[in-house]
Amino acid sequence: MKKLIPLLLILSGCATVPVERHFPEAPAELQEPCDKLQTIDTPQVKFSDFLKVVTHNYTEYHVCAAKVKAWQDWYKSQKDNFDSVK
Repeated sequence: MKKLIPLLLILSGCATVPVERHFPEAPAELQEPCDKLQTIDTPQVKFSDFLKVVTHNYTEYHVCAAKVKAWQDWYKSQKDNFDSVK
């Protein structure tokens, strides 16, 4: 019994050691800003050029929206995993 008490004290002391928790880093491709949208700087423009710019900007918007959605999904899953471990 006398040998059991020091062993219990040692084991209980180990259970109170603080553990550092670090939230994971974000992927580099999700930290890049979205590309700038094109503009038309001339007062007179051909309709075909106008459509090219609109199509380009529409595509760029959807690419950026997909990046933001991926970032939000990644962050939520990582945050849920981080919070589930105590």
